Amino acid sequence: MADIYSGSAKKKPVPASSTKKKPSSEKLPEKTRSPLLKEVRKEVYDMIGKTRNPLSSFVARPTSLNFETQADNEKIILLLRRHWITNLRWLFFAVLMVLAPILLISVPLLSFLPDRFQLIAVLMWYMFTTAYVLESFLSWYFNVYIITDERIIDIDFISLIYKEVSDADIEMIQDVTYKQGGIVRTMFNFGTILIQTAAEKPNFEFADVPNPALVVKILQKMRMEERQEELEGRIR
Repeated sequence: MADIYSGSAKKKPVPASSTKKKPSSEKLPEKTRSPLLKEVRKEVYDMIGKTRNPLSSFVARPTSLNFETQADNEKIILLLRRHWITNLRWLFFAVLMVLAPILLISVPLLSFLPDRFQLIAVLMWYMFTTAYVLESFLSWYFNVYIITDERIIDIDFISLIYKEVSDADIEMIQDVTYKQGGIVRTMFNFGTILIQTAAEKPNFEFADVPNPALVVKILQKMRMEERQEELEGRIR
């Protein structure tokens, strides 16, 4: 899974062809940033805090995670996953699958088979159950939405051998909205964020992420920071 993002703080060199950077563009060094830019960034950091649990659905300012197209000075502001409550469906089915052979003892579906083959059938069932649980967990863990100080990234983990990665620069964002409907979403405070951009991919959808109102505010702050950098004379 290291080709999606790595758990190591040490970043690997990224080929220039695989990293999307703005042509002849470089962020202003931290020491030369104006007080206003520093204040905006401080507000962002104060709003999100810092998360140390890499299994969280809302990972703020992770220091030990990186992704394959990350630029040298690019900082991850937020890493989002679907809210943990969305895992309850597959967890429920997983529990049923684990208990099924035990619950069906009274119903001898495999009684026509020799004992050895019955044991093999049960073992194959549990192997299938393990594969289902592993695939469901990996799908949740590696389907992530990343907000950096330069862009937004949507990583769709389809399977172990296929993924789709889309990104758009912060300055290309045109509109950000979110929707949060239903008792469950309101109670557990998660929803879907819709982002319209002028990039190659016009629409991004961050589905079922925690605290969508806060995420929208963070994106607005990052857009403000980007516009202020341009006003102050970005190096081009």
